[in-house]
Amino acid sequence: MIKLIIKILVSALAILIASWLPGGFTVSSFGTAIMAAIVIGILDWAINKFAGIDASPFGRGAVGFIASVVILFLTGKFIKGFQVTLLGAIVGSVILGIVDIFIPADKRPM
Repeated sequence: MIKLIIKILVSALAILIASWLPGGFTVSSFGTAIMAAIVIGILDWAINKFAGIDASPFGRGAVGFIASVVILFLTGKFIKGFQVTLLGAIVGSVILGIVDIFIPADKRPM
């Protein structure tokens, strides 16, 4: 359980970092970033489970990057206080991918 909480917090921090960069990605609070991280995780799991696509921006090719962009864009539609334009979803996907390079999901303290 602690590992899942750490993964959510790391993802929320990455979302906040992406929101500080210019490009159509805004988050109203840290709590909103945590909710967005949870929704992103659920959508990622669902796409992986039902379509077999791992939505990782780097290391999975163009399909993974596109899936990651779509997940971020859809999350912006579900979470109040989390606004994402298409450009913002692309920038956010790159930021989350960079975090995944340094702390991959299978290497994160889980």
